[in-house]
Amino acid sequence: MILIETDRLILRKVEEIDAAFILQLLNEPGWLEYIGDKGVRSMEDAFHYIKTGPHAMYEREGFGLFLVEWKGNQAPIGLCGLIKRDGLDDVDIGYALLADYHNKGFAFEAAQGTLEYAKDIGLKRITAITTKDNHSSVKLLEKLGMKPNGFVILPNDNEELMKFSLDL
Repeated sequence: MILIETDRLILRKVEEIDAAFILQLLNEPGWLEYIGDKGVRSMEDAFHYIKTGPHAMYEREGFGLFLVEWKGNQAPIGLCGLIKRDGLDDVDIGYALLADYHNKGFAFEAAQGTLEYAKDIGLKRITAITTKDNHSSVKLLEKLGMKPNGFVILPNDNEELMKFSLDL
């Protein structure tokens, strides 16, 4: 089921059939460097991630990370969605694309569609977090109209992250 549609993209819930893609994405160098190692090394791990990550959040919050498909080839190219994290007062937007799809405007388009979706479901404020050295993510968040809003250290982590926010 399509939840968000933009000119070039479709965003839908992550399903078990997406496990091979999840395995690939979560082991991309950019994911490992800027998001972190989730320990997904096998198809079994990918199924577990889908169940305990996106599916659990859909059930708990009614939203979560969505699979991003490019209409051009109907293939999955990334994840983008809304996450309710411990340590953050507001829902935050997260995104990651396969390296082959970087610098083509896909992340901005997916994030823009996700912000519209957030408005449509009644959210009033969105935050975003990123590592201090993820300059492309900072640039994207600013392009989305998000403003720097200090720093945060999430529970069970020790890295200070930049925090951005946007009133919808």
